[in-house]
Amino acid sequence: MTVFISGGCKNGKSTLAERTAKALAGDGPLYYIATMIPHDEEDEERIRRHVAARAGMGFITLEQGRDILQCLSRAREGGAFLMDSVTALLSNEMFRPGGVMDWNAGERVADDLLRFARSCGNAVFVSDFIYSDAGRYDEYTEAYRRGLALCDKTLARACDTVVEVCSSNFILHKGELPV
Repeated sequence: MTVFISGGCKNGKSTLAERTAKALAGDGPLYYIATMIPHDEEDEERIRRHVAARAGMGFITLEQGRDILQCLSRAREGGAFLMDSVTALLSNEMFRPGGVMDWNAGERVADDLLRFARSCGNAVFVSDFIYSDAGRYDEYTEAYRRGLALCDKTLARACDTVVEVCSSNFILHKGELPV
């Protein structure tokens, strides 16, 4: 079963995703794919908080900020994956070190996520909903927003279940949750 969870920042997506992944894993391995590549102390602190929150839950952490398909070769059969987050993965792929911009990252990451979803069996994908404002941004930010929208739409079509989280409440748009 594949599940796509989207919503605003600090709304409860990770908590729902963790519970869902644990339910999907059953007695199999439980993988947490950490996509954030820290760039400053604030990022480091956020990672520490997330690691502490997952302590004792049975997750095997796979640090994979780019080239997400590499995770498949590092995991055992069965179980479940929790990818947190699509948002960070696309940022890492699009905004490369040295100020290099990969304008095609959205299409490539969407294709990789689709391949991942079709290959892994059980997975939960978490993404941030960043489309609700009416502001217009610079060309880099707009390219990122378009790329993330493509990734999110691709996952929403491909996944068995689609959930939107808002203030720790969820709206089920497609399928059902195993929790």
